[in-house]
Amino acid sequence: MSELFDDPESYDDMLERGLKLSGESKDFFIRGRLEHLRRRLPQDARPKRILDFGCGVGDASAVLAGMFPDASVVGVDVAAAAVQRADATLGSDRVAFGTLNLLDRSEPFDLCYVNGAFHHIAVDERATVMGTIHGATRPGGILAVFENNPWSIPARMVMRRIPFDADAVMLRARELAELARRAGFSKVLPVRYLFVFPKALRRLRVVERALEPLPLGAQYGVLCIR
Repeated sequence: MSELFDDPESYDDMLERGLKLSGESKDFFIRGRLEHLRRRLPQDARPKRILDFGCGVGDASAVLAGMFPDASVVGVDVAAAAVQRADATLGSDRVAFGTLNLLDRSEPFDLCYVNGAFHHIAVDERATVMGTIHGATRPGGILAVFENNPWSIPARMVMRRIPFDADAVMLRARELAELARRAGFSKVLPVRYLFVFPKALRRLRVVERALEPLPLGAQYGVLCIR
């Protein structure tokens, strides 16, 4: 997985090859996921420590910091080159980056955010990684995992155009939910699907929230409580 970001400068270019099919930018999808997450959080949730697991070059970490201004954000990734770039460009007194060993000396997190990491993790290593995330989440804390929907033809078309997704193994929402349960998360909320319509059909997006329970979106989100 670390080889995805051996050259972090080329990451955005590769991602754009796929995303341009949707007509939208990387930022559109980051903000869409995080707005969905904020809407689904319990009303009394006030995360003070947030983990962006598999942060890559740190774009979502920066948006999380802006969305939750009272929280500190820690982004971790297996790719040293990516977190070095993230720290140089986005690091601040509230946003820090490092490799996974940073978790060994971190306090537990109130909210853990993971996007697009598990389809790059070997199938036989996914349970171990989920266990690591569980260990980083405080009791009562929330895990939000987003993945590409294997039932979505547009999602598969996008991934086929992205070089670093060539060896990715997509996983179904129920597989991800089962990984979370086995790791020890006590509650897994119903799966929701996002990003049904491309930019060319953006006028139809007014109905996307009503369609979230159906496996139509290019991505899905699984929220879990430890």
